[in-house]
Amino acid sequence: MNFDFTEEQLMIRDTAREFAQAEIAPSTIERDIKGEFPSEIVKKLGDLGFLGMMVPSDFGGAGLDTISYVLAMIEISKVDASVGVIMSVNNSLVCYGLEKYGSPYIKEKYLIPLAKGEKLGAFALSEPEAGSDATKQKTTADKEDGYFVLNGIKNWITNGQSADYVLVMATTDKSKGHKGISTFVVEKGTPGFGYGKKEDKLGIRSSDTSSLTFTNCKIPPENLVWEEGKGFNFAMNTLNGGRIGIAAQAIGIAEASLNAALKYSKERKAFGQHISDFQAIQFKLSDMAVKVEAAKLLTLNAAALKDAGKKYYKEAAMAKFYSSKIAVECALEAIQIHGGYGYVREYLVERYLRDAKITEIYEGTNEIQKIVIARALLDEN
Repeated sequence: MNFDFTEEQLMIRDTAREFAQAEIAPSTIERDIKGEFPSEIVKKLGDLGFLGMMVPSDFGGAGLDTISYVLAMIEISKVDASVGVIMSVNNSLVCYGLEKYGSPYIKEKYLIPLAKGEKLGAFALSEPEAGSDATKQKTTADKEDGYFVLNGIKNWITNGQSADYVLVMATTDKSKGHKGISTFVVEKGTPGFGYGKKEDKLGIRSSDTSSLTFTNCKIPPENLVWEEGKGFNFAMNTLNGGRIGIAAQAIGIAEASLNAALKYSKERKAFGQHISDFQAIQFKLSDMAVKVEAAKLLTLNAAALKDAGKKYYKEAAMAKFYSSKIAVECALEAIQIHGGYGYVREYLVERYLRDAKITEIYEGTNEIQKIVIARALLDEN
């Protein structure tokens, strides 16, 4: 497969890199310490077209391919994985889901402002008792007086308190199990829609993660996405693309770790020479570089299959599994190369490790990715 990037893809990558350095980097450490959502940065991302990258221009998007999205995600996440996940959720989960499965009404009212970056979206699937097993949805949507009335709690929702629109999975028919789950667009400010506390997280601290509550929250029937009973399929199909975004986020963290380790190893001296001269350090750097390159190829392969309209769920799971794994490994090695300096905020690499760990957990834990991969292999052979 040929991964010679087009001029447009390279331009997107370079634009993302320049934006990340100029607009994101100056406030990254402070926002991480304070757990502060990057509102102004998100607005500027929207102005650049980076919040609806793969949405056709007819619906307010940039009309780009998935490879361009991966390249941009890597560059943004190199500098701040918190901004990366905000961008990933809006692109991969919210805009993609509404573009593929939304009615003309939903596309006009919700997709266009989301793709333009005028509004921000969230994806609410996880619950206190429905994490890896998403079939166990306790949130309900009962029909009353021509409305769907939502009741329940959602946990660990990225962009939770900052999102203008939330895609909510809820059970509309308990007797049908996972085939009785449906998806709804819920607007911020809808009566009965509230928030739990904002989570104080180990990493990606500048992203907004919180629980959402629904108490007799009335949703008009036109806000049903796809059709009743298709909510589980909607979530699973959408998460396949989301895993490409998280893989790209993880690669950004891994590459940032490698770059920091390279730079430090050529500056730090021990025993009268730069530590980059020591074979032990060179082996660590070589291992990191190979892992980053392999993760990129896995992720670009999944992106190319998606762009070609081919099945890509196995490849997306592989990319997400491997990229998240090596993000943690590369961050750990970067800390080891930095020694004691790697343990303090000033040298950034401790944040890379904190940010990397969540990529092994959200949008399907790595254990779930192994199940997806194994089932695909068994089906193929």
